[in-house]
Formats: sequence, structure tokens, C-alpha cells
Amino acid sequence: MNQWKEYSSLANISDQEAEELCQVLRRRIIQVVSQTGGHLASNLGAVELTVALHRVYDTSRDRLVFDVGHQCYVHKMLTGRNGQMETLRTFGGIAGFPKPAESIHDACIAGHASTAVSTALGMAIARTRLGEDYKVVALLGDGSLTGGLAYEGLSMAGQSGEPLVVILNDNGMSIDASMGGVAQHLAKQRLKPQYLQAREIYRKIMNATPPGRVLHRVFHRIKDAIKTSLLPCSMFEDMGFQYMGPVDGHDVKTLTRLLDYASKVNGPVLLHVKTIKGKGYPPAEKNPDAFHGIGPFHKETGALITSKTAETFSSRFGHDLTELAKQDQRICAITAAMTSGTGLAAFSKAFPDRFFDVGIAEEHAVTMAAGMAKQGLIPVFAVYSTFFQRSYDMLIHDIAIDHIHAVFGIDRAGLVGDDGETHHGLFDLGFLQTIPAITVLCPASLDELSDMLERAVHRMDGPVAVRYPRGGENFYSENHSDAPDYLLKDGTDLTIVTFGTLTGNCLAVADRLQQEGISAQVLKLNQLVPLPTELALDCLSKTKRLLVAEECITQGSPGQGILAAAAQSGLTLEGVAVCSCGKDFVPHGTIPQLRSLCGLDIDSLYKKAKEVMEHGR
Repeated sequence: MNQWKEYSSLANISDQEAEELCQVLRRRIIQVVSQTGGHLASNLGAVELTVALHRVYDTSRDRLVFDVGHQCYVHKMLTGRNGQMETLRTFGGIAGFPKPAESIHDACIAGHASTAVSTALGMAIARTRLGEDYKVVALLGDGSLTGGLAYEGLSMAGQSGEPLVVILNDNGMSIDASMGGVAQHLAKQRLKPQYLQAREIYRKIMNATPPGRVLHRVFHRIKDAIKTSLLPCSMFEDMGFQYMGPVDGHDVKTLTRLLDYASKVNGPVLLHVKTIKGKGYPPAEKNPDAFHGIGPFHKETGALITSKTAETFSSRFGHDLTELAKQDQRICAITAAMTSGTGLAAFSKAFPDRFFDVGIAEEHAVTMAAGMAKQGLIPVFAVYSTFFQRSYDMLIHDIAIDHIHAVFGIDRAGLVGDDGETHHGLFDLGFLQTIPAITVLCPASLDELSDMLERAVHRMDGPVAVRYPRGGENFYSENHSDAPDYLLKDGTDLTIVTFGTLTGNCLAVADRLQQEGISAQVLKLNQLVPLPTELALDCLSKTKRLLVAEECITQGSPGQGILAAAAQSGLTLEGVAVCSCGKDFVPHGTIPQLRSLCGLDIDSLYKKAKEVMEHGR
């Protein structure tokens, strides 16, 4: 099979056709992602598993729940979206994660880790309560098992008795100790269809009479004792799952047989599948981390088409924190499975004893930081804004109430681009401004980030967050970070208030307005929580007109805070516009495209400024 072939269903294809389809799909993934960028290694590792799932399950009716969901590309190709794959993660195109709005085959949204088992259990309970007939399967990667929510779901799912299948896609995490030859042999025997069928017949016979039930309990204890000493993953069986595995995740024939059996078990099953990230593409197999999320690349070599050489906020953060740590042994760095993404790779090598990757466990990271700080260390937790949302309770209970000095580097704040709704960092300001005692700083340039980080670490107390965007500077590279806010440009007709990398856009708008005889002042906020309003009110008392440009949701935004302060002071404004990312979720696309969509690009802000000037005249 050299060309793509559409199947209306995979239920009746032969094993040979399935194997050929896997090779076609693998080539298709490499072709598409080399053009669009995306998650390559994880998808290449899940090809056979996804094909086997679609041979057994009808995902238009059965519920296939992905954990994280970045490994869903094959699923999308097999559910009518192959012809749209060239639009993957592009503005107006299909998303890089499951999205129910795209297809009935996508059971639920999935962009954050460790959620699949809880969601699948909820679906299974709903099926039972409503008397409906469909199957439920959850597919989670081993990395998701570093998150506590996964264990909460597994604990209840195993005890629930609900028929559902949990597939553990193990592509690197060592869950079990290395097995010896006898254990490997026994594990293989336990996966044979004959054994599985015989076990079910044996259970029915033994449980048919009281003596049989007694013998079954005795033999079961003996078997458990032997199995515990020889076989892995008794943890899952202790939770209540029928454990199957480990099995070769690239053997589509065996996977299909096991999934077919597991789907018919009247109870919870955990299938442990061993896969190789980047399978079938040598560059990705050799360096799966680099090909986890990657931009467009030359598929012949794996080399990126455009090399990123400009310094980013993440790289500056990591460099500066490493330099600060050289001078102060109390400084420790924490990350939640994002060492490279948050710029901490160099820190981890320079100070391995002061670097802590907690896995996908942001809640634990914040509470651990509280304990570290309480006993004299200076913990700095670098975390993506979208994942920081999980830590809200810990920030209040474990950090803020006791006024603990911990520092949070909020990376990817604002619009992040092609990962879309689940990953935009638009909500942190809304929830952080509700927490007493926390301070949130926001640099607009790399040098401002350096100064703010040093101040947060050494010259402030209590919890301090420094929030910065994905990528680098945007038309502004000055440093005016000492005060809570700073008037970059004075004027008499209009006050423009902004923060972060929108500063460059607002200065460009002010320059364009000046060419038309409109005098606009630009006020840059360096501190967003608590919100400084005194200088803003002084400016507004002169201009009476306000334009706010902010890369966050409207609710709880600095713009709303300034308007509230103006109302409380009795200041009457003649024209107002608050330009933000709105009250709804923002789709995926490039950052320039999304800023244009939200009205935050230079042209849109200029037009809005003209509207404000016309209002009231």
C-alpha cells in the first residue's frame, strides 16, 4: 500500500492491511508535521496503538478519551480529517488536540495531563446510570502518571467495577523493575487469548458453588503471592484493575486481539503498552525530546527549516536565575516537566542538587516550594501560565496565608499561538488578582525581566510572580522597571495603558496618532497585582480618554481595575476602550494572527484609538 487509502471502518481489515496502513500513516505524519510543525515523536510512537483501537472501537459511539491529546494525529486521520492535516495547528485549520467541535469522534477536549481516567470513569458511570450501550477507553501516557489526578481517577475507577479500559502508553518511564527471563515468559503467557479465555471459564466454574468459591480464594492467594514476586505492576491490580501487559505497542496484530478481549471484560482493565517515541523516524528516535513539539523541519534530515536564534524571555530567565544561584546557595529551581521549555536546562546541569523537576504536578510544586521557603530556601518555580491554573488552592492555602516568600516565573503568559485554547496564558491575572499579599510583575523587555527577577528573589517578601510571554521582544527593548508603572510618552489627548510586549504596539500607535495631530501618552504597567492606579488617574484627569491594550481575558483584567478606580474617584471619562482577548476562548493560530483577531495588533489599536477620540466630540 504505497498510497493513502480511506477505510469506512477498520473493523474488518486484515492484519496485513493494518500493518501496511501503519506504515502509510507514519509517513503521512512525518510529511505533515515537517510542514506545519507539531508533536511528532509522541504521534509516531502511537501509530499501531491507534490503528488497533480503531479496529476494535467505533469512536463515533464508543468513547476514546485521550490524556493530553497531543498524540491524536492518527486518530484525526482515521476519522475523516486526513485531507485537512495540512491545516494542522494553523489559523482556521484543525487543532493539534482533540476537539469535539471538529468531530463526533473526539470525545472531549484534551490539552492538559492526567485527566483521562477521571473523565472516562465519569462517562462509564453515565452509561450505566442511563442504561446505554457503548464502550469507554482511556489512553494515557506514562508522563501523566506523575500527576496526582491520574491516581485519583485510577483509585476510584479500579474500585468502581465499571467496565472500562485504561491503556498505559509507556514510552520511557520505568514503572517496573527490569524483568528476568521467567517473569517475561509468564507475562507473555498471560497475554495469550487461550489463557484469557480459560481464566474466564475457570472463574465461572469455581464461583458456581460454595466449595468452588472457597478453593478459588485459596488458589487466588497462592497465585497472588507468586505473581507479586515475579510479575510487575501489582499496584494496578491492588487498585481493582485486571492488569494486562506489558505488551509490544508496535505489534498491531497482538494489540488488536488484546483490546478486543479487554473491551469485553465486565470490569476495569489496564493494558500496559510499551512504545518507542519517534518510532520509524531515526532523528526522532534518537532525540525524542527535541521532536516532542517541533516547528517545520526538513524531513530528510530532521533539521529545523528556520533556526531560532533570537533570545527569548524563557532563555533570559534561565540564564539570569543560574547567575543568581551562583551568588546565593539558597536559590533552588523547580519545574513541572518543562525543563527546556522554561529555560532551566543550564540551571539543571550547573546545580543538579538545587534543581527539582516534579513531573506533571504543579500543585505539589507550589506546596513543596512553600515548605522549602518556610525553612530558609528561596524556591523559584518556573511554570507555564496555563498549567499554573492548577495551583490556585495551593497558592492561597500554602503560600499566601502565611506570606511565604516564593518566586513564580510565569512563562507563556498571554497568547501562545498554535496550541490554542488549552494553552493560552490568558487567565493567570484573573485569578492571581484575587489572592491577598501576592505581587505580580510584568516585564516588557528582556532587561526588565532581568531586573524584575533579581528584585523578586532578593528585594521583595511574600509571594512574587514575574509573568512573561512566549518568544522575545516586540519593538521595545528599553528598561523602565523600577517603579510600579512608568509614563513612556506624555500627551494631552489620549491615555494609552498597556503592559508586556504590547508596549511596542502601543508606542507605534502613539507615533501614528501624533502624525495626525493627536497627542497620546503611553503608560506602561510594570506591576499588575496589586494594580497601581494613582498615575493612571492623574493621566486620565488630563486627557479624559482611555485606551487599554492587554493580552488577557477581560474578567479581572487591569483595564477593568483602572475603570473601577476611575469610577470610585468620581472621574468622568469622555471616551473609553478596553482591548483585551475578550470573554471567550481564543482559537489556535500564529500570535500575529491572534492579536489581529483580538484587536491587539497595531492597525486595530490605531482604529480603536481614533474611535475613542471621536467619542463624545
